[in-house]
Amino acid sequence: MDERPIDHYGASWKRTHRCGEIGARDEGKEVVLAGWVKRVRELGYLTFLDLWDRTGIVQLVTERDSGGLQTLFKSLRAEDVIACAGTVRMRPSDMINPHMKTGEIEIVASRIAVFNRSEVPPFAVTADVQANDDLRLRYRYLDLRREPLQRNIEMRHKLAQAARGFLSGEGFLEIETPMLVRRTPEGARDYLVPSRLQPGRFYALPQSPQLYKQILMVSGFDRYFQLARCLRDEDLRADRQPEHTQIDIEMSFVTEEDIFSVVERLMHEAFSRVLGAEIPIPFPRIDYGEAMNLYGSDKPDVRFGLEIRDCGNVFRECEFGIFRSILERGGTVRGISLEKGAAFSRREIADLETLVKASGAGGLVWIKLEASGVSSSISKFLTAANVAMLRSTFDLGAVPGLILLVGGDETAVVKALGELRLHLGRKYLLTGGEGYRFLWVNRFPLFVPSEAGGWEAAHHIFSMPFEEDLPLLASDPGKVRGHLYDLVCNGTELGSGSIRIHHRELQERLFAIIGISREEADRKFGFLLEAFQYGAPPHGGIALGLDRIAMIMFGGTTIRDFIAFPKTQSATSLMEGAPSEVEEQLLDDLHIRVKSEDLKPR
Repeated sequence: MDERPIDHYGASWKRTHRCGEIGARDEGKEVVLAGWVKRVRELGYLTFLDLWDRTGIVQLVTERDSGGLQTLFKSLRAEDVIACAGTVRMRPSDMINPHMKTGEIEIVASRIAVFNRSEVPPFAVTADVQANDDLRLRYRYLDLRREPLQRNIEMRHKLAQAARGFLSGEGFLEIETPMLVRRTPEGARDYLVPSRLQPGRFYALPQSPQLYKQILMVSGFDRYFQLARCLRDEDLRADRQPEHTQIDIEMSFVTEEDIFSVVERLMHEAFSRVLGAEIPIPFPRIDYGEAMNLYGSDKPDVRFGLEIRDCGNVFRECEFGIFRSILERGGTVRGISLEKGAAFSRREIADLETLVKASGAGGLVWIKLEASGVSSSISKFLTAANVAMLRSTFDLGAVPGLILLVGGDETAVVKALGELRLHLGRKYLLTGGEGYRFLWVNRFPLFVPSEAGGWEAAHHIFSMPFEEDLPLLASDPGKVRGHLYDLVCNGTELGSGSIRIHHRELQERLFAIIGISREEADRKFGFLLEAFQYGAPPHGGIALGLDRIAMIMFGGTTIRDFIAFPKTQSATSLMEGAPSEVEEQLLDDLHIRVKSEDLKPR
């Protein structure tokens, strides 16, 4: 028995097993285990200790007459690091713990070594941690010991291995692309890295490997993949971090359907190998316009109905002046219906109106259809014919229900109803048994209006327009559709991709539409345009968010729980204190001067 912490892990304490690997088959064996103390408890003349490592927990036991061993047991606290030698024995039948992997057995300790004693942790390292996010991130090494995060990181590893195994088996090569790259505008802000050897010049950290994987297609590597690190200096949210990992895929001589097939089979394999879940393929397809009209979102959650319906035909014939005037000036009136909503109180409906207004709509009109009749904020304007048309529009038949209507500009109406639909569906209609509902959203517009009054790329500017829409590039870019597609599951975008442009002339035409001159294009993208002149094949690909797939797989609500060392909402790492100030000498070497006003805390 070693009572004082020891510095070296010698042969006498070499582990024979990990904690979660011992079972009834090992009864009578002499074993050596090592790990962290979870808890110590006394029961009569026995003292029990739960020992943990990432494979699980096992119970150690010592008796009162064990020559000082029990005293050492009692001195141990949670998070102390120890090793224990002892004998495996079966627990009494009334002491078996069916909720523990090792619940049939215990280890009768013969000797203990203490490698390190822990300070009192700032929070209890338990599955149901009672600590705020900042405290958990400050002590991330403790947070990562918790069973949910241990499971998440292990499952993320299995997902990555499944992706690598599948793609390798499909003839893809895993090829690394640079982390120090030329800055090219791709949507988000770049992280810049100053060059010491070339003063005044900067590398950028890659937002994605987009241009390099296209270059690889030109180079003849017709099937490429990479678990690529991507870095973007952008505002954060639950499914976004400044650095994330994507399963990056590119293929030559392919159509959209070829890429869909590879990704669908990848998802089928990954979910089967990691979760044992069967994902039906092929996935449904829906074009962007239909997704927006039916669901108010380009990443619709289709685990529930609540489809948005156009009610313009009803209110053109109705005396409700507000909606009639909206329709007359080219606006729209749309709505959703919820059977359970017939029981909503006025307060609950008022809360829904608050949500709709926060989404940018002017207000909310409600109509309750009950057995006793119709009640509504606009009852006096509704005729029996209007009500019959509404029932028909929403397929309500004779059942009760609540109809919620929004009128105004199409963009605002669709956005507000999309948010309302998600709120109602996820709160009142999901039961937990819906599983994973994948779909493809495709046929996106290639361009959207920019705030400056021109056009900008809807996704990225390297995507191929539909051939039949090419004449519109000159006359009406907003109507040009692109070979763009997103993979969506349960209302979360898991990946985005496109068939790429592979001709210099067409690429330069698209650059010109978003305001990039030929000279600027040469300066920023010259190496790619030049490569297109040397036999670039038709190609396309997709980038799938590994962290988001893991989050969806395991029922998480934030990708932060599937990344070992994530950042806060302000892109700060609380554990080590990054970003940090650096020495003046280093700044001098890089020819950088920090303005004094930039040092003020934000």
